[in-house]
This record gives sequence, C-alpha cells and structure tokens, in this order.
Amino acid sequence: MSQRVNYFNVSPELSKKYLDFSMAMKNVPIIKEVGHLVDIRASQINGCGFCLDMHVKESKLHGERELRLHHVAIWRESTLFSARERAALAWTEALTTLPAHGVPNEIYEAVRAELSESEISDLSFRIVGINGWNRLNVAFRTVPGSADVAYGLDKAGLN
Repeated sequence: MSQRVNYFNVSPELSKKYLDFSMAMKNVPIIKEVGHLVDIRASQINGCGFCLDMHVKESKLHGERELRLHHVAIWRESTLFSARERAALAWTEALTTLPAHGVPNEIYEAVRAELSESEISDLSFRIVGINGWNRLNVAFRTVPGSADVAYGLDKAGLN
C-alpha cells in the first residue's frame, strides 16, 4: 500500500487556517467543559483512530477520569455524565450523523433545555471542527500516535 498525502505538508496554509479555527475555541467555556468528550464521541462515530487516540490522551492529561473515557461510547447507559454533558453528547451525535431529514426537534429541545443558545452555537462549531479533522485523518490514514511527541501527548502515559 502506498503512503497517502500528508495534507499538512501539501496544503500548509489551509491546514494552518483550519488549526487556527480549532484553536480559537480553546478557551470558550462550553468547549472547556465538554470539548474533549465531544471530540472523542465524534471520532468514535467517524472511526478516526488518529483523533480518538489524540483526544483520549489530551483528556487524560487534562485530568479526565479514565473510567469516563471508557464510558463515552456508552454515555446513554452510564451514570458518569451530567445532564449538560449528555446534552452535548446527544448534539454531537446528531450533528455528526446528520439524519436524512435534519436534526429532530426533540433532540434540539432536549439540548436547549440544558444549554444556552450561545453554548449550542459554540458547541456546534466545535462539532463541525472535529468532524472535519476526522474526515481529513480518515481520508489520509493518519497513523494514531504519530504526532504524540510533537503535541506532548507522550506524557499521558498511555503508550
């Protein structure tokens, strides 16, 4: 099998702009609260090994409990997530899978009951962002863990 394109090297200006877009959300309160959970769940759904690996390690470095990381895939059954986190995960799934006739009103209303309009908007941008990264890394088969040293993720102790 041949090596796929390294999109960061081939399209450095676009890659930098997209990274800037993602980094612009870093200190937004709702993103600080649930961003890692959202990134993990979208990456699970999209089958993006690179992003899943990265965001699990980032979460661990930011103090997330290991059991909660294991429970993201089963968040509906788990008792480890708050109502706000559940709303964010539901919104993540809806925007990641995009049902044929759009996001159902009942999902929006359930999310709206837990999050403000600005939180929903900010969170939606985060979901758009991670879905784009997932698609790039799946398309070009970026190897999980290949950027650990560059991003300081080797310090997570999950090698």
